[in-house]
Amino acid sequence: MNTAFTGDPASQPTRQRVFAFGLMCVGFFMATLDIQIVASSLRDIGGGLSASQDELSWVQTAYLIAEIIVIPMSGWLSKVMSTRWLFVASAVGFTFTSMLCGLAWDINSMILFRGLQGALGAAMIPTVFTTAFVLFPGRQRLIASTTIGALASLAPAIGPVIGGWITNQWSWHWLFYLNVVPGIAVAVLVPRYVHIDEPDASLLKRGDYLGIVLMSGFLGCLEYVLEEGPRKNWFSDHVIVGCAWIAGICGFLFIVHALTAKDPIVDLRALAVRNFGIGSLLSFVTGIGIFVTVFLTPLFLAQVRAFSSLQIGIALLSVGAFQLLALGAYAFAARYFSLRALLVFGLICFGLGCYLYTPITHDWGWRELLLPQALRGIGQQFSVPPIVTMALGSLPQSRLKSASGLFNLMRNLGGAIGIAVSATMLNDRLNFHYLRLNEHLSAGMPQVASLLHRQATHWAEVAGNTLDTAQAGLSNLHRLIYREALTLTYADAYYALSLCFVVALIAVAFSQPITLNAPPPDAH
Repeated sequence: MNTAFTGDPASQPTRQRVFAFGLMCVGFFMATLDIQIVASSLRDIGGGLSASQDELSWVQTAYLIAEIIVIPMSGWLSKVMSTRWLFVASAVGFTFTSMLCGLAWDINSMILFRGLQGALGAAMIPTVFTTAFVLFPGRQRLIASTTIGALASLAPAIGPVIGGWITNQWSWHWLFYLNVVPGIAVAVLVPRYVHIDEPDASLLKRGDYLGIVLMSGFLGCLEYVLEEGPRKNWFSDHVIVGCAWIAGICGFLFIVHALTAKDPIVDLRALAVRNFGIGSLLSFVTGIGIFVTVFLTPLFLAQVRAFSSLQIGIALLSVGAFQLLALGAYAFAARYFSLRALLVFGLICFGLGCYLYTPITHDWGWRELLLPQALRGIGQQFSVPPIVTMALGSLPQSRLKSASGLFNLMRNLGGAIGIAVSATMLNDRLNFHYLRLNEHLSAGMPQVASLLHRQATHWAEVAGNTLDTAQAGLSNLHRLIYREALTLTYADAYYALSLCFVVALIAVAFSQPITLNAPPPDAH
């Protein structure tokens, strides 16, 4: 094993820096991919573990809660353990718990292992962002930020695609076994090639443990409220009310503590740096866009079209395909256009892609989804890398570690809040549209009478006198109204999602020019 590198990390040989960064990107991609890899396979997991729909939701919720708590702590942990050994510990823990998830024997063991998987793998996400800005100076940052930006938005988008294909070809267990070989490779090679900083165990004596407790109470309870609220009718449930109070009190105390403590666990003061504050807001909005579309589209295809896991994966494939195609176009365009211009273009494409979902009908499949998903893929590729550069490139290296955790937290929070709001809309607007459609239909209308007559004739031919044909016709009419109401509800959710990008475009107007050069060490 190489001896510890004590000089400037950016002065290491280019080949070593690129290989080290590539290794960390593999771990980062695995941890990000696993957020959504189970999205299109929950039905199969539920069948294998004999779990209800409410229990199944915790397969994703447990992962997200654990991850969202640990990500902001990664800056402090990397100072204590060093970036290298924190990444190794995270890779080992993530790999081991992935194997345990594949071996889960019931839903309770799966939820436990998924929570541990999210907690242990979380540190691999923000450390990659920090490493990119430490290892690569000047124009090299453009390539590094493009790479991690592409992976950050590509992984959630193709997660259901990969998950659906693996489940169809083998079984849902391989969703987790998939991580074992690359996880071991990362854990073995990172100690040899990654040399960023040295551990400082003395920080354990003066750690911000009060901040950790307050932040964990705030984020953990907030995530629980956001995930369970739509299913439990929000504040009509006593547990939701209790968690909301805990989240509110802990959140207020955490903000006060973080702004007054000498060395807080999360550097909230970094939000006062204009480009970092705006970049964090844009990270929040793109988190909404990335995670909500990955939540809504598979759900629509499963509920309205009754697609299988593989069919859902194929229908979603165009997002990742167009994002990969846009990768080369972005690298070329970055030579001739400012990063802020590319960011505006990306946000417009992303928002327009979400808006083009609004004419959705009950018979939409991969062909109808192609254009909006193509614009989404292009928009993600052109918007996320400039946001990364805008936010983290505006801070000196001394503030990168704790600020990177906050930046990544904003993306995941955006996804969590966006999914919670969307799930609530799917419930409330479904009732609204169903009642409105029902008001305009009556048995006396010629179209309805004709439909009921055809249904009655059909069931009489099929079942003879063994079935109440009139009741069967009314039941089919109910399913038809429900399907159309559900489709209109998805259209409303996509429309609301597209409006978020109007806010993002307004925010960009207040940003400063995005530069690839690091600010001076004493920048504030």
